[in-house]
Amino acid sequence: MRRVIACRPAGTWPIQESGGTITLAWADRHRRRLAMTDDAGDDFLLDLPEATLLGDGDGLELADGGWIAVRAAAEAVADIHCTDAEALVRVAWHIGNRHAPLQILAGGGLRILDDHVLVAMVTGLGGRVERRDAPFQAEGGAYASASHQPEHHHHA
Repeated sequence: MRRVIACRPAGTWPIQESGGTITLAWADRHRRRLAMTDDAGDDFLLDLPEATLLGDGDGLELADGGWIAVRAAAEAVADIHCTDAEALVRVAWHIGNRHAPLQILAGGGLRILDDHVLVAMVTGLGGRVERRDAPFQAEGGAYASASHQPEHHHHA
């Protein structure tokens, strides 16, 4: 069985050498050791030295020298926009206060996983919400590894 021994951040591995892809939802991208199946149906063992957040565009390095590209699956999300920066910061603070993962979008928006309770809170605070299916890549947090922070992959 193929064995993944390292995860390299997007832009730091030879994507042209990718021998396949694996598409995963946000909840399935924080892993260390697990038998997995790539998008072509081929099995491999993810065998990393520590739990790692697999980001969209990251490369999984195989023990034999090959690569598998990580893709973020489209999933139910809620994109949030506010009338001004003060309102946006207030909404972001309330989402963070609930320890919910949050993605910062280009142009000043926010993205959360679609949750009816959080969406009701956001609209109650004056935010506009657009529910859609899109990839989700939350911020890594203040204590996440600096070498593997999300690089703000902006998916429309």
